[in-house]
Amino acid sequence: MVDYRGVRERVNVTIEDGTITRVGGEVEGDEIDCSDLVVMPGLVNSHTHASMLALRGYFDDGELEDWLKRMWEAEDKFTDELMYVSAELAVIEMLSSGTTAFVDMYFNPNQIKDLSEKYGIRASAGYTVLRGLDPEEAVKKTRSLGKSDLFTPVVNVHSIYAVGLDALTRVRDLLTGGERIHIHVSETRAEIFSVKKRYGLFPVELLWREGLIPHIQAVHLGWVTSWEIELLKSSPGVTHCPTSNMKLATGGSFPFKEMWEAGVNITLGTDGPASNNSLDMFREMRTAVLLQRHSYWNTWVKAQHVLRASTMNGYRLFKVNGGLIEPGHVADLVLLNRYDLVPALNNRTISHLVYHLTGNSVERVIVRGRMVYRRGMFEERKRKLVEKLEEILAGRLREV
Repeated sequence: MVDYRGVRERVNVTIEDGTITRVGGEVEGDEIDCSDLVVMPGLVNSHTHASMLALRGYFDDGELEDWLKRMWEAEDKFTDELMYVSAELAVIEMLSSGTTAFVDMYFNPNQIKDLSEKYGIRASAGYTVLRGLDPEEAVKKTRSLGKSDLFTPVVNVHSIYAVGLDALTRVRDLLTGGERIHIHVSETRAEIFSVKKRYGLFPVELLWREGLIPHIQAVHLGWVTSWEIELLKSSPGVTHCPTSNMKLATGGSFPFKEMWEAGVNITLGTDGPASNNSLDMFREMRTAVLLQRHSYWNTWVKAQHVLRASTMNGYRLFKVNGGLIEPGHVADLVLLNRYDLVPALNNRTISHLVYHLTGNSVERVIVRGRMVYRRGMFEERKRKLVEKLEEILAGRLREV
């Protein structure tokens, strides 16, 4: 049994009503034999665009501005059916690779809520202020989704550069407390230059001046200044998406070490299947460490940091007591094949989780104490969905 703090052997985890109640030697109730498994907290993908799975591999070689143009042109042809099939495939992919919760930004949060409840995965989503959707309408429709045990509404705003400051402040004025705004911030050098030129401040400074930081989950932050880091401490969380940033050549460097030392809640995300192109959080943890070490020329960022960012910090973003295997924490757990951790020594287990394993080692997934995935259980459904997706793309979206 492992979380970011270390490893414990030959202990039992007792679960009642979706919560871990005891960790020790107790034996009671229905039992799952995990003697050939490694048990860890569920992984949180804190930023993705699930329905962009339909665009995986569509345009891999464009920098962000050109890439967005091509994505938006293709998305104009999307149907509700295409978004649902793509999102369902993405949910299956995330669950089967150990993700127990995810934050989504797209145009179909009603479908994400439906899939969350269908598959038993935690999700946070909402309508996105972008391309003509009025802020008041976006907030109203997002609230209408309602909150459940598995689903949490979030107000999505694409970015300052895409919608302007006025749209953001209108969203702010509509917030009634406890709500979160999920937004791309300081992703490229061009973005910070344009925002500075237009408003006289860098993006995070601007959000601070407008009283938005306590509501903001800021994603990317590859071009954030040193003095903006302190301003982010009151944010519910920031999200690092290393693979997507490298693929889209956005440059800069997410200041992981400085944010960590400042007490900022750092989370990790894959970004969408069109810009990563994987939804595997094990791969993302490995990439996060390697990119930080490459950028900093030192090894300060370690496996424990990204494991915590992907588990406990992600649950903190959701305002759920999770990410640790301790009494009182939600029973969101991933069960791994211990024979993939070679050599299976306690002092190397966290290293194996971050540097060696992929989602292919996931045997079972538990969310809220319920077994929601066993290896192979979605194969027939996945086959039908893939065939349906290919049928749609060969028809309406032939050029995509």
